[in-house]
Amino acid sequence: MADKDKENVVLAVVYNVNLSRVYWGRRTNRADRAVKYLRRFIARHTKADKVVVTNEVNNYIWSRGREKPPRRISVFVKVVEEKEEEEEEEEKATKRVAKVYLASKKRKPGKIEVAAEKK
Repeated sequence: MADKDKENVVLAVVYNVNLSRVYWGRRTNRADRAVKYLRRFIARHTKADKVVVTNEVNNYIWSRGREKPPRRISVFVKVVEEKEEEEEEEEKATKRVAKVYLASKKRKPGKIEVAAEKK
């Protein structure tokens, strides 16, 4: 692969996240805790600075109400490195952003190579 092709490839990962930990404690805010737990899980495993959860994932967690979120969720995560431009510093800082999507039933857990979106 040429260097230009490597820049356009993003590694994506499918995770099966076990949300049963949020069932410990009060039942009145389990869905809230499930979303927070999902963000922490993705940030820890992808080393991302920012985690963006799509509406599709959020709606799936909240689908059964606030007190009964699903026990497990299968998510598809794309990690993109964005460059921040600052005039004063010579080095350009990169920020890792993880975007979380709901995985289809066909996808199995593991790493996948996906073409990056062109801006």
